[in-house]
Amino acid sequence: MPDKPATVAAYAAGASLAAITLFYVFGPNYTIDGEDSSGSDRKKAIVGLTNPANDCFINSVLQALAGLGDLRVYLIRELHRRELDGPDIYNQLPDVDEAPTGKASLRPDRQRELQQGTVTLALKEMLDRLNERPIYKKTISARPFIAALEYAYRTRISRNQQDAQEFLQIVAERLCEEYHAGVKARRRARRLAESPKPSSQSPSDGDTTQHRDKESSEISVRIEDGTEEGLPAMIDTKLQEIDDESGFPFEGQLESQIECQFCHYQYRPNKTSFVNLTLQVPQKSSATLSSCFDGLLKTEYIDDFRCDNCRLQHALETKVISKSKAKSEAEKELLESHISKIQYALETDPEQSLDGIDLPSSETAPKRRIARHMRITVFPKVAAIHLSRSIFDQSSSTKNAAKVSFPERLPLGGILNRKWYKLLGIVCHKGSHHSGHYESFRRSHTYPPYSTPDAFGSYAASRVGSANGSAVGSPRISAMKKAQFPDGTEPSPLSISPAESSLSLSSVNQSSPTVSTPTSTTNTQLSPQDSPSSRFSLQSTRPRKSSSVKSLARSAMGTSNDESKDHTPKPPSTRLGSPKPSQDRPSSSGLSAQRLLRKRKPNERWWRISDEKVKECKTSDVLGMQKEVYLLFYEMEKPSPTSASEY
Repeated sequence: MPDKPATVAAYAAGASLAAITLFYVFGPNYTIDGEDSSGSDRKKAIVGLTNPANDCFINSVLQALAGLGDLRVYLIRELHRRELDGPDIYNQLPDVDEAPTGKASLRPDRQRELQQGTVTLALKEMLDRLNERPIYKKTISARPFIAALEYAYRTRISRNQQDAQEFLQIVAERLCEEYHAGVKARRRARRLAESPKPSSQSPSDGDTTQHRDKESSEISVRIEDGTEEGLPAMIDTKLQEIDDESGFPFEGQLESQIECQFCHYQYRPNKTSFVNLTLQVPQKSSATLSSCFDGLLKTEYIDDFRCDNCRLQHALETKVISKSKAKSEAEKELLESHISKIQYALETDPEQSLDGIDLPSSETAPKRRIARHMRITVFPKVAAIHLSRSIFDQSSSTKNAAKVSFPERLPLGGILNRKWYKLLGIVCHKGSHHSGHYESFRRSHTYPPYSTPDAFGSYAASRVGSANGSAVGSPRISAMKKAQFPDGTEPSPLSISPAESSLSLSSVNQSSPTVSTPTSTTNTQLSPQDSPSSRFSLQSTRPRKSSSVKSLARSAMGTSNDESKDHTPKPPSTRLGSPKPSQDRPSSSGLSAQRLLRKRKPNERWWRISDEKVKECKTSDVLGMQKEVYLLFYEMEKPSPTSASEY
């Protein structure tokens, strides 16, 4: 058959164009979404915020909130839940008796806004705009969110008293109130749905038939699918458990308890909820975040405290003495009844009030030393920490400029219930107590499903699995003048090896390698130009598609043969007389597996944001802001062992 060098050259050119097309289709997705920025000088940018009226305290908090993944997940889930439930559930107002004790009932319009989550929706839209990936410098305004927040509180946000912590407090409290209002609205709708209602309709009427089991929380639904009984489907209605498991990410719970050091009576713990923790910075040159936590969570001793248990014990002793001195039987019986009530209160609850019993004056009760314990019982998913730097005296107030060192990974809790947190953002303040400027730092990372940090991870895993699972290599058809198989068919463009697919037209015409057919049963002689990696097993009859696509992509990017050897597993050749690999030398397949499965370094890139100005910095720069740090945002690490290293 006559030689056809033009046909081979056309195949090589077509393969190169196909590889270039594949790269430009899949390459930008990896380049933009991937965390690895090596080999690319283009810096990724984020959206800035304008500062028209001294809004730096607002912009810094919003930029820090935009980098919290758990907060964004909560906003998406909560709004999607309200959309699925429908507006009727959240438009219905609660009854008057459902109002909490000690609090004035809200107006109907404000209660309805809480249930609808107006600020939650505005914050989600604001954070979505801040998390865009712009291809050029972009600056937006926070005015839509500020307008929604001002309308929710029916007041204006003052620019005269700028405080980022106060702004964070009102935003977090409003989001928490809207979350609990939505939970109560769903519970109320569930109670109304579960209450028995008289109905004249037969259970067999309609398209679906529902049977409710009182002892179960499931509803048996029959969907009309053309059959007599219908298609069964079980719907889980345990919405209460879902609400309990996925709460507001900023909300936690503190528990304080008092213990008398004389009688060792422990008061009932007092539980309080919080959306951020305020820590007092000690008045010294330098401190640590742990020492600031000690001021809140360490045991505090208080003198001259009147313990209720000791007071009842003192009253009991006084009544016993008075009974022994009583002269009339009526007085003795009255004192006996008082003594029995006091003893019952000591055994059950010394903190309860005893009506009808004249106790001795509190001034005569003994003073004791007590210990006050404080601990975190419910750990928030996002710990917002406020470092209070205000120093107040009789004449004026100043700023505490002490250096506070804070770690990148923060442990909270005891030994048995320890939780680890990862630093995701901080807000710094430069200036004095009365004037200055706020700026924020946020970690440069994106949470799934927004990012694809390991775009070719599945390919690498399959490649390593193939290399370890089979010792047989993939066939590679060399470019040649007589490009045909013995049966007369011509090779496809994807069968060309990466070395020859990148050759020029002149090299194709000058080289004449020998044809290697996978169906041949005799030993095939390879030309000296062929590399050892181009040899293939005589037992294999079909090339691997993944290997061919990978080689085409490398050929389009100008990858050399040596680079291709480093990244492609070398299967052992089954050709007779071929040299065996040395035992002391590691196999190329093992080296490639190590390269493909090598753990990526943690992301050290941060954004330093001052309104519309955005610069890139490192973790060391963030941890060095010890004198200016004001707010810290830590996110609880996930139980997965790889979650902490993938940030």
